[in-house]
Amino acid sequence: MRAVITGGAGFLGSHLCDYFIEKGWDVLCMDNLVTGADSNIAHLLSNPRFSFAQQDVSKYIEVSGPVDAVLHFASPASPPDYLKFPIQTLKVGALGTHNALGLAMAKKAKFLQASTSECYGDPEVSPQPESYWGHVNPIGPRGVYDEAKRFAEAITMAYYRYHHVDTRIVRIFNTYGPRMRLNDGRALPNFLYQALVGEPITVYGDGKQTRSFCYVADLIDGIYRLLESHEHEPVNIGNPAEITILEFAERVRALVGTTAPIVHHPLPEDDPKQRCPDITKARRILKWEPKVNLEQGLKITYDFFKQQVATAKHKA
Repeated sequence: MRAVITGGAGFLGSHLCDYFIEKGWDVLCMDNLVTGADSNIAHLLSNPRFSFAQQDVSKYIEVSGPVDAVLHFASPASPPDYLKFPIQTLKVGALGTHNALGLAMAKKAKFLQASTSECYGDPEVSPQPESYWGHVNPIGPRGVYDEAKRFAEAITMAYYRYHHVDTRIVRIFNTYGPRMRLNDGRALPNFLYQALVGEPITVYGDGKQTRSFCYVADLIDGIYRLLESHEHEPVNIGNPAEITILEFAERVRALVGTTAPIVHHPLPEDDPKQRCPDITKARRILKWEPKVNLEQGLKITYDFFKQQVATAKHKA
């Protein structure tokens, strides 16, 4: 079996590459390395089951030989990234998804679209079930990401209905773990990095907004189960254990053992007040639910970040 994974040098994509190779698949990883990092896949380069193509999937994709699955994970995913690359974000959500679907159709392969909880926007319903259509500002600064992913879902369903491509859609909620970038811009890497270097920990707004953090190994397991299922409509994969951002910052402070203060900055425009998945569907259809609790996952991620900060200091 052979999989093409776009965005395969990113945080989630590289873990997917590992998982598929462990399952006995051959993997072709595609990434233009705008937000991905070759260091995430360096350990795979000598593996005969793995190959890498530096490719912008917003441009035509050509792959020789058979392909059994296409997993489209290419996209900037953190606010600083998609605010820095707004046009590229829209293009990879629209043109990139179109090209990846075209590849799946040509190869008669399964297709899995990496969507996001951001499709729900700043939700008026919590927890968010897949049946909720969302509350999104299409012209706000976050709209470039939200609407790119909403379009990607729409074209995926169109290919399923019109071309009968065997598609899947996963709506990914906040995920964390090793290989997140130090300067990622999302809450967990920000907090860990700031705590490790002794900087004040930055909380936006009053910190009462909530998030639900899923450890990366749990997420990847859920994605693989979805690919192996026969479900074509979106499925939430995330951890329904909700925590306020302020409480989360305190947990990180305690873990690292820092006395650095928490400082409050203005809340970014359209920042969601609640983010919590309803995983009833994943439990029912995929027999999936997260196994790694926040304490366990944070410890593993902390150890990774500690090593990254030490390496960065040594290079400096």
